[in-house]
Amino acid sequence: MEQPEGKEGFLLEAAAPGQTGPALDSCEASPDEGLIEDLAIIDKKAVEQLTEGLISHYLPDLQRSKLALQELTQNQVVLLDTLEQEISKFRECNSILDINALFSEAKHYHSKLVNIRKEMMMLHEKTSKLKKRALKLQQKKQKEELEREQQREKELEREKQLTAKPARRT
Repeated sequence: MEQPEGKEGFLLEAAAPGQTGPALDSCEASPDEGLIEDLAIIDKKAVEQLTEGLISHYLPDLQRSKLALQELTQNQVVLLDTLEQEISKFRECNSILDINALFSEAKHYHSKLVNIRKEMMMLHEKTSKLKKRALKLQQKKQKEELEREQQREKELEREKQLTAKPARRT
């Protein structure tokens, strides 16, 4: 980097660590001597030119860095939106998997329900047949009892007729 030149044409040196003022020329012996003169040497125009040079040297890089950071920020926003969409897709997939599990479970229970219904219908048919059979058996028993009762009555009647009757005297 170039060092600034004073009015008289000699170079100013940077202040060494521990010094508070501008650097002294190599010909000066005392640190206090010529302090005011050195300050007068620094030209405001030179300071402005140095400032402009420094700014013109670093400003394009800073502007490019700023544009790159803005572009990076925009890309990050786009990336975050995309990630959010992907996350919502995964959530939908998980809910679809849950729904599929529910449907398969519903199918399983539906088949169980169908089997239970078939068994109940078979049991209903069997009980209906058993009721009919029991009714027929009951009717048959009643008929047999009625026939036995009639048979007994016939036997009693016959016995009455067969029993010896005393003759009637006339």
